[in-house]
Amino acid sequence: MLILSFILLLIITMAGWILLWVLVVLWIWMVTLYNNLITLKTNRENAFADIDVQLKLRFDLVPNIVNTVKGYAKHEKDTLKQLTEARTWFMNAKSIESKVAANNELTWALRTLFAVAENYPELKANENFLNLQNELADIENKLAASRRYFNSASKEYNIAIQTFPSVLIANTFGFKKAEYFELDSEEKETAKKAPKVEF
Repeated sequence: MLILSFILLLIITMAGWILLWVLVVLWIWMVTLYNNLITLKTNRENAFADIDVQLKLRFDLVPNIVNTVKGYAKHEKDTLKQLTEARTWFMNAKSIESKVAANNELTWALRTLFAVAENYPELKANENFLNLQNELADIENKLAASRRYFNSASKEYNIAIQTFPSVLIANTFGFKKAEYFELDSEEKETAKKAPKVEF
């Protein structure tokens, strides 16, 4: 009877240790998944920080562009006002979505401005205006590269929060699907067309 009690106690103790080890392994696994999701989320936010820098540079050009154009196109006040408003909107934006919306507004206003500039040969030939256009083109290229990296980081994050088993952790801790930095509808149409080269 004593031996049977001892064996029973030994089995209960071993089962307790096994259960404890299973719980420890499960805990480590959950912490690892959670930390991976945090890393992916942080990488995405960091990728947007690169976009944010390029957007700030882009928006910082707005006052220079407005001042240059003012001298030539005095009656284009609505377009210049849109540029200024888009810049203000961006500077006050707190979320990624707000900054993307402000960027889309600025893109539209700049497109309108450069279309208007076609009507002013003196403006098109102005060295300051040409330098601003070149600087803006450089920023646009850097912005495109940053946008690709951001969207890649967003995709990786979205896949992680939607696949098993990390979806269990994501749902538990409120991880939400991330939005991509997409082109607005006009930019999508422009991107589909071949560039126009003139000599």
